[in-house]
Amino acid sequence: MADSVDLRQNQLLAALPDVELRGLAPQLDAVELHPGQALYESGTSMSYVYFPTTALVSTVYEFEDGALAETAVVGNEGLVGIAVFMGGDSRLGRAVVLNAGLAFRMHAQALKEEFQRAGPLMQLLLRYTQALITQIAQTAACNRHHSLDQRLCRWLLLSLDRSQGNDVGMTQELIAHMLGVRRESVTAAAQTLQKLGLVHCSRGHIAVLDRQGLEQRACECYAVVRKEYERLLPHDGATKERERAMAQPGTEQPVPTGVFDSARTAAGRPSSLLEAEFG
Repeated sequence: MADSVDLRQNQLLAALPDVELRGLAPQLDAVELHPGQALYESGTSMSYVYFPTTALVSTVYEFEDGALAETAVVGNEGLVGIAVFMGGDSRLGRAVVLNAGLAFRMHAQALKEEFQRAGPLMQLLLRYTQALITQIAQTAACNRHHSLDQRLCRWLLLSLDRSQGNDVGMTQELIAHMLGVRRESVTAAAQTLQKLGLVHCSRGHIAVLDRQGLEQRACECYAVVRKEYERLLPHDGATKERERAMAQPGTEQPVPTGVFDSARTAAGRPSSLLEAEFG
């Protein structure tokens, strides 16, 4: 059983009304996630879903030749395992832990039952799913039409939004796998950002020094994804215009607010491309 205060480290759980969160707490276990760990494999049934707090997870598609293509990144803003409540028990892709950290794990069947109650959790998860679909679609469009420099900026910003601090703790080779490009290309793009004073690169880490500058250099895809998360999952820093609108009689209230802000887990093997990164 997880403590209700700790549960609020995940922004989806933090958005639930207190009474709902207290009822959910006995079904959530705090677990530690390790880099390279597969939370679920392609085509397999999911036993658990995960609400990350400090961990960062990538959902990827693995091709027959072993190449990877990232479809989305999930952190403390969301949930890993939406197929459980969307009518499918398995996924075509895999979920791999990028950054070590903690998450709250819940049995898939327990989440299904909570979802079928059609309460605040169901409404929240459906809104989150729509936001996640936007991220997946925008990632596909971005990979097709924008430069690597822009894509790297987008990826760094999305990762920062879903983790703590201003540091992305992973190697450039792993980032290259996520973006589907050669490591040398990521190294060159990262060096360009460093020369501009936007980031500082060290072994296994990229620290963002100028977030505003990074946002200006990124393509519009980052802003599209962030605005959709903020629209569907309003955060505590909502604009005064939104607050005034919500105060008007008859205005639909978002359910619920407070989401988006700047022991063993499921067994799984690292993919061949990730083994070199995580050992």
